[in-house]
Amino acid sequence: MSFLRKQESRNNMGEYFIYILASKRNGTLYIGVTNGLLKRVDAHKNNLVPGFTSKYSVHNLVYYERYNDIYDAIAREKRIKKWKRAWKIELIEKSNPEWRDLNSDLTL
Repeated sequence: MSFLRKQESRNNMGEYFIYILASKRNGTLYIGVTNGLLKRVDAHKNNLVPGFTSKYSVHNLVYYERYNDIYDAIAREKRIKKWKRAWKIELIEKSNPEWRDLNSDLTL
């Protein structure tokens, strides 16, 4: 990591999340990044975010990861978006085999 990147990282420390929403088990998936997971998922659930998630009813939080550095979170989001669908499903099912909506479990 370069000196400049280290300096930028120190200025961008906080709590960031990558998350996966699903329309249903093995349904349509959406991958995003945010610094406020509860608020962001609520916006998706209530169709306050126009676009893909509201159009395809992708509202169930089925997976998330927490990061302290926004650059790490964005890099992870970009990597996962490039994955094959089967790999994304495997990632979800490792920690959430029932595809439960994790939104009600969140206490961030």
